[in-house]
Amino acid sequence: MTAPQTLDRAAIASRIPHSGTMCLLEALVAWDDHAIHCTTSTHTHADNPLRTASGLLSPNLVEYAAQAMALHGGLLAPEGSEPSAGFLASARNVRLATARIDDIDGALHVHARRMSGDVNQILYEFDVKDARGRLLAEGRAVVVLNTSLASETNA
Repeated sequence: MTAPQTLDRAAIASRIPHSGTMCLLEALVAWDDHAIHCTTSTHTHADNPLRTASGLLSPNLVEYAAQAMALHGGLLAPEGSEPSAGFLASARNVRLATARIDDIDGALHVHARRMSGDVNQILYEFDVKDARGRLLAEGRAVVVLNTSLASETNA
């Protein structure tokens, strides 16, 4: 059995280490071995766990992208296997086009592209756009896999 091409929020939550309101992605739109595209409107939810008294600030878009990367890794894992434990080690060249995201209408489109990697780390490029295609955030992120720190964090 192959991994599904699309997923809803419940299926996404079952494949990443985030649950409840911390699962920020609502739909898997498309994916392949090199890229993933997800959508969500959780940035508008009053119970978003990343929301502060100042609202939902744009640096949190990195977390949206990181969850897409985690989902991508889970979809690439061999059928029936446990996805590799990992953590976001760095985010570089991050550019934010807005201060807040809780006031943005419509769904966010979260894209991540695997640029390179091996069994220890993966380099992704990511971008997040609004429903009209306006770029809200972009950057690169390194995900470190199979380390004792990652294993202890997920224990």
